[in-house]
Amino acid sequence: MSADSSRVGLFSRGQLFLLGGLALVPLLDFAMPSVQLSAQMRTVIVFAILGLGLNIVVGWTGLLNLGIGAFMAIGAYAFGIATCEIYPFQIGFWPGILRAGAVGALAGFLLGAPTLRLRGDYLAIVTLGFGEIVQDALKNLEPITKGTQGINPLPTPWLPLPSLFGVVSSETPVRWFYLYLAILAVVVYLARNLEFSRLGRQLFAVREDELAARCMAIEPDKAKLKAFAMGAALAAMAGAMFASLLSSTGEPANYDFQVSILALCIVIVGGIGSITGVLVGAIVMVGLSNVVLPNLTQALQRNGIGSTGSVFASPDNYKYLIFGLALVLMMRYRPDGIIHSRKAVRK
Repeated sequence: MSADSSRVGLFSRGQLFLLGGLALVPLLDFAMPSVQLSAQMRTVIVFAILGLGLNIVVGWTGLLNLGIGAFMAIGAYAFGIATCEIYPFQIGFWPGILRAGAVGALAGFLLGAPTLRLRGDYLAIVTLGFGEIVQDALKNLEPITKGTQGINPLPTPWLPLPSLFGVVSSETPVRWFYLYLAILAVVVYLARNLEFSRLGRQLFAVREDELAARCMAIEPDKAKLKAFAMGAALAAMAGAMFASLLSSTGEPANYDFQVSILALCIVIVGGIGSITGVLVGAIVMVGLSNVVLPNLTQALQRNGIGSTGSVFASPDNYKYLIFGLALVLMMRYRPDGIIHSRKAVRK
C-alpha cells in the first residue's frame, strides 16, 4: 500500500507523522542551544516546498524539468522588487509571497506554451537553457535587479500573534520556523487535494500514455500547461521564502543548476510522485547538507579532528561525495525512492 493512500484527517498518516515530527524540532533547541535546529530546518522547509512544485511536473506529469531553480530565482526577485524599501511598491511579506507565486505561474505558463510537444531529453535541455538564461538576465538587468549584489534588505516573516509566555517572541527563529511549517502544511494539503482531484488524475493519465489520455477526452496540452504553472508557482513561493529568510535575494548564482539538481534529487530519493516521499527527501538531502554535515564538522574540529586545509575543514569538501554515494545506493536498493507511490511509473 502506498504511504499516500491512508488518510488521517487532512493528511495521510506519513504526512501527519512528518509534519508533527517537524513541529517538535524547536524543543531540541532547549536541549542543544548552541545548534539552534529550528533556524537551520527552515531551509529544509523551503526546499520541501520547492520539491513539491517539481513533483507536480516530474512526478505526476512525467515532464523532466532541469530548470526549477530558475523559477525559484524569479520568485525571489519578484518578492524582492515588491517588498524592498528601495522600490516604490513595498507591499509587505504576505502580499509579496502571493505576488511571487503569481509571477512564477506566469513564467511557467510562458515556458510551457512553446514546449508542449517536447518530452524527455529535449524538454530537459530546453529547461536547462531557460535556467541559464534567467541567471544571465538577472545579472545584466542591474538597474532593476542590482546585478550580483542582490536586493536587500527584505522583510522578515511576520505573524500577528502575541509572544508565547515570553519565550516565542516575534524575533525568534522558533516563531519563523512555525510560520514556515504552517505554510508547508497548507501546501501539502493543497497538493494532496490536487493529487486526488480530476486534474490530478488527468496529469497521471498524461504521464502514463498521452494517446490513451486523448482517447479519454483529456487534453494533454492543457494539462501540461497547468502542471508547469502550478509547479512554477510553488517554486517561486519557495524562492520568496528563501529570500525573506536571508533578508536578501542574494546573487543570481545562488539559483544555479545545482539547485535544480538538488530539487530533482529530493523528488527521486524521496519517491517520485509521492508527496510524503518529497518531504522525506527534503529532510534527508537538505537536512544532510545544511544540518548534519556542518554540525558534524564542528564536532570533529572541537575534538581536534580536521583543521584549515583538511578535508574536514568544510562540509562542501565531502558533501557531493556523500550525495553521490546516497544516489548510487538509492538507485541500487530503492529505485522507486524511500517512500514509493502506487502511481509511480513502472517500467
